[in-house]
Amino acid sequence: MAPRKWNRDNWPIAAAMIQYPNLLPDGRSVQDQPVEDWAATLADVVDAGFTELDPTDSWIRLADLSAERLDEFVGLTRSLGLTIPAISTSRRSLIDPEHGEEYLAYGHRVIEAAAAVGAGSVSFGFFGPLTEAQKKVLWFWTVDGVKNPDDAGTWQLAVSRVRELGRHAEELGMEVSLEMYEDTYLGTAYSSVRFVKEVGLANVGINADLGNLIRLHRPVEHWQEMMAKVAPFAKYWHVKNYNRTEDPASGVIVTHPAPLEFGLINYRAAIRMALAHGFDSPFLCEHYGGDGLSVSAANRDYLRRILPRQEGH
Repeated sequence: MAPRKWNRDNWPIAAAMIQYPNLLPDGRSVQDQPVEDWAATLADVVDAGFTELDPTDSWIRLADLSAERLDEFVGLTRSLGLTIPAISTSRRSLIDPEHGEEYLAYGHRVIEAAAAVGAGSVSFGFFGPLTEAQKKVLWFWTVDGVKNPDDAGTWQLAVSRVRELGRHAEELGMEVSLEMYEDTYLGTAYSSVRFVKEVGLANVGINADLGNLIRLHRPVEHWQEMMAKVAPFAKYWHVKNYNRTEDPASGVIVTHPAPLEFGLINYRAAIRMALAHGFDSPFLCEHYGGDGLSVSAANRDYLRRILPRQEGH
């Protein structure tokens, strides 16, 4: 096992941009904003104390910027003291029944863009767009969304497309992380491990976003049991936490977003489990509700208190 590259002081811990939509109130797209407007948004990230950014594609699609505009974006981030350790994609499933081939081509562009901006990781998932019912409720995860088909052919298509992207990333010295998400082929710890084993590439692993699962208003596997299964395969990691209450008598389950150190998942223990298997990838801090960026900043500070003091084993 190679020594770790980082310690608690310099481990890349990125801010997610899920608080910022791609479409502006006046109908314009963030894609088309002038650099000055990008700067105004990223000033929030800098003010929150972040030195790393994941330009999550629900906010901006770096892969769809022209080379000139991409250079402008990278120049801006550098002027603000931000680096980009990873890029995450959201709701662009490689097996979308209408747009799967389009999203596969987009995935290749994401990998190229990630290499161009100096990122070492990309995150993909098989979760689809929010349904109309999900858009109408307070917390979208309390309503069932799009499910991956229980079909061997579609599973194999997903494996082959991830393998294709994984080989592209491998050529550029990058890792691919597949996000755990309910009702997808990475909807349980067991299926996530099965999937990456079938892909069979050392640079393709699991984005152990257990928060996506423990927030569900349905029975789920204990987080510790899930983590034990996926820890050997953990790559770029989205971290967030939730409170969860279960009443066996009534069957009622209620969840709510929580800061990383106060929720159900013990991240001190979870991270140690991953580190024991050589985990050496960046983190992404996410939080839904309220001032998610500020909660993410507090989560970043918590991670810096619990990560290893020194590089190496």
